[in-house]
Amino acid sequence: MTSTSMSTPSPRFSERMLARPSVRAVLALLCVLVPFALAMVLANAVPKPWRATWPLLLAAAAVVAGYAFYVRKVERRALTELSAAGAWRELGSGIGIGALLAVSCSIILLASGAWSVTGLAAPGVMLKPLPEQIMVALFEEILFRAVIFRLLEQSWGRKAALVGSTLLFVLAHMPNDGFSLLAATMTGVASLAFTFAWLVTRRLWLPVGLHFGWNYLLDAGVAVPVSGHAARGWVQVGANGPAWLTGGAYGIEGSVVTLVAWSVVGVVLAVVARRRNGK
Repeated sequence: MTSTSMSTPSPRFSERMLARPSVRAVLALLCVLVPFALAMVLANAVPKPWRATWPLLLAAAAVVAGYAFYVRKVERRALTELSAAGAWRELGSGIGIGALLAVSCSIILLASGAWSVTGLAAPGVMLKPLPEQIMVALFEEILFRAVIFRLLEQSWGRKAALVGSTLLFVLAHMPNDGFSLLAATMTGVASLAFTFAWLVTRRLWLPVGLHFGWNYLLDAGVAVPVSGHAARGWVQVGANGPAWLTGGAYGIEGSVVTLVAWSVVGVVLAVVARRRNGK
């Protein structure tokens, strides 16, 4: 009785290259950052009155499309982290948690006298930050959670990915006005909370909702700086206390009140993620 061996063809060079984590990381970053940069260039080319609306939404759509292209063409799998099933529930939960955080921190700062209401702007100002905050939430969560954290976790493990993605998130906020050690700590804690929100479902909707709910309610509802960006909200607020309490030029995200609140939410999300993932 004789036997013949069938030799399996070796993978093509392109397939071997695409299987390397470093190559995948570079391609993922390019697929997210290049469409975003092109959309921002286009935004600067249109008349200024139009820049606050559709160019920002175009940038958000371009980032989603670029990431979807990477997942389907390079990783060759379904885009489960942005699938529609359960999306509204997860997005709504995230927005609710973010809004509750924003309201709670604002009430504490007002009650302590660190903030005081000085007036009200026209309610229409609440619409202006909407496109920008949609874009920010989608762009930052896709970049830092779906790309940086996820790919680092696959290569180096969860602990290294948590440290690496958090440090990069903090570094990305360093150029903002009023950046301080307390602001850096709070930004790092927020990054961890967003990552634990990602780990709860392994999808983007919960962290995107959390990010958007926090940013939008403060940017549109209360006229205080957010991550060092200029205040422009409906309720006009004056800061009356020390920078460690009010947040100073960095805004509410530089306040110790916010640091404590986000730490609590981060711990809760970490516990939920651990229970769901079993580790």
